[in-house]
Amino acid sequence: MLYISARPQTVAADAEFESFRTAARLDDGDIRRHDLVTDPLMIEPDVTAVIIGGSPYNVTDPESSKTDEQRRGEEHLARLAVACADGVGPAVLFTCYGIGVASRALGGEVTRAFPEDTGTAVVELTDAGQADPVFGSLASRFSVLTTHKEGCVAPPPGGVLLATNAACPVQAYRVGERLYATQFHPEPTAKAFAERMDVYRNDGYFDAADYDALAAEVVRTSVTEPLRIIREFVRLFG
Repeated sequence: MLYISARPQTVAADAEFESFRTAARLDDGDIRRHDLVTDPLMIEPDVTAVIIGGSPYNVTDPESSKTDEQRRGEEHLARLAVACADGVGPAVLFTCYGIGVASRALGGEVTRAFPEDTGTAVVELTDAGQADPVFGSLASRFSVLTTHKEGCVAPPPGGVLLATNAACPVQAYRVGERLYATQFHPEPTAKAFAERMDVYRNDGYFDAADYDALAAEVVRTSVTEPLRIIREFVRLFG
């Protein structure tokens, strides 16, 4: 299993890695880590499954505002998405920021029209989601943790919508048999998410003065089903 970080903030990347490792119930030796911000993407031939974490980056950021690291990372992740959709290489799970990269690379549209506030939201599985190998064992309606400034208009061509809600119509999709993408964060516990919010409290996702109230609301919420997505993905492909 390989985890790819696209976060410039080391403390957030460290915590995200631990959240994925814990959610997948993997030992340290069973999951590798790659920092896409500092190093070009290299995937060893023996890697059968890859998970892409979130990022404060947005694919809809003006190109003039993107750093060289962001542009390079998006290019490499786009290549990975295309290869996986074509049935080449490992299975891949793109999360949060990653869903935008994958969608655009595969011909989908990403806009600023579907943001969601920092905190919890409720999503519902589609009929396809309820029949999906990864999502099918989940409850048909469940709470998730989310914070994002952009969203997908629809799954990319050939994509199958797995989860949705009114605020953001594309919460999860699958392309082919081995490419999955979620708009929400499937990996953190409520406590871990609240701690991550602290790292980004001045990044425009919410009013910094509201942090304590928002964090308290998050940690009171039971968020269990998204963690099962990680476990099922690893069980099937890891």
